Amino acid sequence: MNEDRYVAAIEISSSKIIGVVGKLRPTNQLDIIACEQDHGVEGVRYGVIQNLEDTSLRIQHLLNKLQRRATVQPRQITGVYIGLSGRSLRSLTTEVSKNLPDDTEITQDIIAGLRAQALKTAIDNSLEVVDAIPRIFKVGKTETRAPKGMIGNSIKATYDLIVCRPELKRNLVRTLHDKLGIQINGAMVTALCTGQLILRSDEKNLGCMLVDMGAETTTVTIYKGGHLRYFATLPLGGRNITRDITSLHILEDKAEDLKKTSGDAIARDSVSSLNMNGVKMTDVSNLIVARAEEIVANIIEQIAYADLKEKDIPGGIICIGGGSQLRGILELLGDRSKLSVRRGQLPSYIRLEDNSKAPALEIIEVASVLYTGATNNNAECLVIPQREALPVNGDPHAEEIVEEEESRRKRGSDKKPKKKGPSIFDKWSNKLSSFFTGNEDDDDDIIE
Repeated sequence: MNEDRYVAAIEISSSKIIGVVGKLRPTNQLDIIACEQDHGVEGVRYGVIQNLEDTSLRIQHLLNKLQRRATVQPRQITGVYIGLSGRSLRSLTTEVSKNLPDDTEITQDIIAGLRAQALKTAIDNSLEVVDAIPRIFKVGKTETRAPKGMIGNSIKATYDLIVCRPELKRNLVRTLHDKLGIQINGAMVTALCTGQLILRSDEKNLGCMLVDMGAETTTVTIYKGGHLRYFATLPLGGRNITRDITSLHILEDKAEDLKKTSGDAIARDSVSSLNMNGVKMTDVSNLIVARAEEIVANIIEQIAYADLKEKDIPGGIICIGGGSQLRGILELLGDRSKLSVRRGQLPSYIRLEDNSKAPALEIIEVASVLYTGATNNNAECLVIPQREALPVNGDPHAEEIVEEEESRRKRGSDKKPKKKGPSIFDKWSNKLSSFFTGNEDDDDDIIE
């Protein structure tokens, strides 16, 4: 790539839809030049689109606002990278193996064959495999993370299968592609993208936990030995706290404001005894503290589910997401886990030039999806529309012909049926698997 490329991404969650347009430099630096958000999404529950019509209208409105930005005009968004997140996303472990003739050199084709075998692992028929991330390989009796080029008569691999309910992906396609005509240039698991970008190599080698606290879900990924060790999505988030406050007969939007301005995850001795419109602040505090304790306890419990102990993740806990901005929540998580806790940040090679619509902390997920997609795919996301040809002079019917062609185009009568090809998700599977594992490239070498 010898020139800047304009790219776009959308992240759909239960609290908001956020879209960004970026400019990818030849050096693989990404500048976010436009950002827009749509809050109060009612058609999405636990990360899954429930109302296709409502969600498509909101996305179209968001795309229109992006296209009107001075930094984007006159370009139009025709394709996007999309993040996969939701309650059903989690990981399952599987092992596959292959016997080989003596003194066989392990090639990329052999490794790809193992991965294809892993993707065919029988699982619950209510789930669908999104990706297969290799954890460790064993060539003969030697364990390795990079088996290519080694010599042996057998190879064995442990994979973390990323699975979800089929409607998570299906409804994204039906909303973006079918209703809006927007091409999905790539679909990636958001948690894996953020882990690849904001976690340092030493943290993943030592062992660390990435926690994304959303509105209705909290995603936990644990890394150990440089690779993904555990992935789970908890059906708990910041909206649980808000709805607890509504039990005091407060409207949800007012409860959300109260949580943000006065909420604290830790019980303080100095809690105000004031009444606000008949509501005691001590009652609000008690509700917030109780739910925050529950969320933190469930997060820490994931360490045991990963068959690890706190001492196994000396890299500590890295937190992102809107829920992590609740006052005291990081302090509470550190106190209960006895681990270091820090807030995640985007790397220096992703710059936010437009912070008028969202601060950097709010675009970590969508920016990670955009960077992962754009650096693994050269698909066009934005195009400059061509001016329509003027009527030919001297032909009295030329203008009528142009008008008729325009009318037919708007009715869609001149569209030709597209040939059905491989799923967009299948096309991405191989590229993203090698990107997330980082078997051959160190995280610090992302910029070429």
